Amino acid sequence: QVQMVESGGGLAQPGGSLRLSCAASGFTVSSYFMSWARQAPGKGLEWVSGISSDGTETSYADSVKGRFTISRDNAKNTLYLQMNSLKPEDTALYYCAKKKSPFGKIDSIYEYDYWGQGTQVTVSS
Repeated sequence: QVQMVESGGGLAQPGGSLRLSCAASGFTVSSYFMSWARQAPGKGLEWVSGISSDGTETSYADSVKGRFTISRDNAKNTLYLQMNSLKPEDTALYYCAKKKSPFGKIDSIYEYDYWGQGTQVTVSS
């Protein structure tokens, strides 16, 4: 069955870096548009970044553009999110997600049908 397991979260200082991983099984990540989303304490789920099935297109929310980089390793069937220049407002539970189809808005959480369990990122001095 479809399963996604995130890892790599933790505590980072402002200005620091973390790399999140999302190991997928039960499907091939290179066959789907994949995204990262996050949920900060007391807030709703926010789309963060996405990568097309062929890897040629990446997209980012304005809040992380220039600081985060999404990538994929097809051989490992794993999605990554490199997070640099972290800010306290990046503190959230981060999820990877598989998009249902090639259609629909990439930044709408309703377009995704499978989610991982999340990994906590805390940015604090």
